[in-house]
Amino acid sequence: MENKNVGWLIIGIAVVLLVIVIMFNSVLKSAIGATCTHGPSCGMYKNLNIQTWLSIAVVGIIFMIGIVLIFSKPKEKLVEKTIIKTKIIKEKKKQLDLSGLDSKEKEVVKLLQEENAVIFQATLMEKLGIGKVGITRLLDKLEAKQIIERKRRGMNNIVVLKNY
Repeated sequence: MENKNVGWLIIGIAVVLLVIVIMFNSVLKSAIGATCTHGPSCGMYKNLNIQTWLSIAVVGIIFMIGIVLIFSKPKEKLVEKTIIKTKIIKEKKKQLDLSGLDSKEKEVVKLLQEENAVIFQATLMEKLGIGKVGITRLLDKLEAKQIIERKRRGMNNIVVLKNY
């Protein structure tokens, strides 16, 4: 809700509370008048006045909060752009020139495309069934052709497909 709408709602609540206070005040005055034998000098009248003014003060504070909310400037809205991962992939995706690659190199590129351009080197070894030396040489060739990039992450390498 906007501040204005909340302000009007709070002012409406304050008005309803004021009506209730006035109704209770009149009922209590008639009850005190019927039961108090001392007349206007009775201490119950003094207590009633204190309670009435205290209630009106609380209603006044609530009313003022409503006024402040109506005239206060709402905070600027932050606009967040949600970017869907697939949209980013489609925008970044470029056709790779696979003409100069052998079958194992093409298989590496295909696996990277299936994994959204990022895969651990160890996972790549498992999926291709190649040993450490073989995968290192294969990735060296692809890196020399600027198709992939290897990034060190602790004891592991992450293979990233460039321009994807």
